[in-house]
Amino acid sequence: MVQRTTEKRPSTTTRLARPVFSHWGVLRFRLLALFAIIGPGFITANVDNDPGGILTYSQAGAKYGYALLWTLVPTTIALIVVQEMAARMGAITGKGLSDLIREEFGLRVTFFTMIVLGLADFGNIAAEFAGLASGMGVFGISKYIAVPIGAALVWIVIVRGSYKPVERVLLIFSLVYFAYPVSAFLAKPDWKMALTQTIVPQFNSDPGYLVMIVGLIGTTITPWMQFYLQASIVEKGISKRNYGLSRIDVIFGCIVTDVIAFFIVVACAATIYHSQHREITDVADAARALVPFAGRFAGILFAVGLVNASLMSAAILPLATAYNIC
Repeated sequence: MVQRTTEKRPSTTTRLARPVFSHWGVLRFRLLALFAIIGPGFITANVDNDPGGILTYSQAGAKYGYALLWTLVPTTIALIVVQEMAARMGAITGKGLSDLIREEFGLRVTFFTMIVLGLADFGNIAAEFAGLASGMGVFGISKYIAVPIGAALVWIVIVRGSYKPVERVLLIFSLVYFAYPVSAFLAKPDWKMALTQTIVPQFNSDPGYLVMIVGLIGTTITPWMQFYLQASIVEKGISKRNYGLSRIDVIFGCIVTDVIAFFIVVACAATIYHSQHREITDVADAARALVPFAGRFAGILFAVGLVNASLMSAAILPLATAYNIC
């Protein structure tokens, strides 16, 4: 006789639950992997909104209103292309950009490139501390107090800290940039006009208008970013196998940085553009100019964003310079 064995089949509820839990497990794994990879692209793109960049965006909004918002769309696309290229070179070769330049073009070209970048970065670092002094001045704190304390803080974090804790600190600082969208909403702009002029280009033959376009492109795509991003990718050990998630980090960071730029332009276009004093020479001037139109809280948030941008950039640029040369 053949003896039959009875199998206990899983219930319908169990059969339906398994795929749900398995999908949730896969999703959870991917999210954890993404958070492990995220950092270099997001930080690099956000630090691009340094005091010089914030000043340029503020001037664009103050002088031309919403008319230059359309430039952020092609600029974002170009930034994504350049940043993704640098990140991919780092992941595939395992080498920084300076190493690749030396291998491809030799020592003389590399030496000249490093000298030029070192001098440019030195000027930018000085500008970051000037931005810190300006931002703290809005709160009534003397530059002779703010700058030494800021420099000491940056030195402790960068020199004494290790890579992972420093990266986490910079990620947290990156979130402070969202003070600018809040300032923009408090300024009560004409959102319909802002969105229309973001999509529809506004052409103008005015030389100042053309110079401002060049300035917006130049302040968004800067050379030091590529050196720092590629070196960070190598430092973090990102390889070809897990580069897909790193690409998401890079693209997301590029989009976020220009979204922040959009809100800076909008905030100044909705307020300073309609005043009698459209010319601003300092980001602190923009923060103060917001107060009569959007309230003191909007001006404070704008100044907080400036101080945060100054400290982040002052931390990243020396690192980028060290990566360039070493």
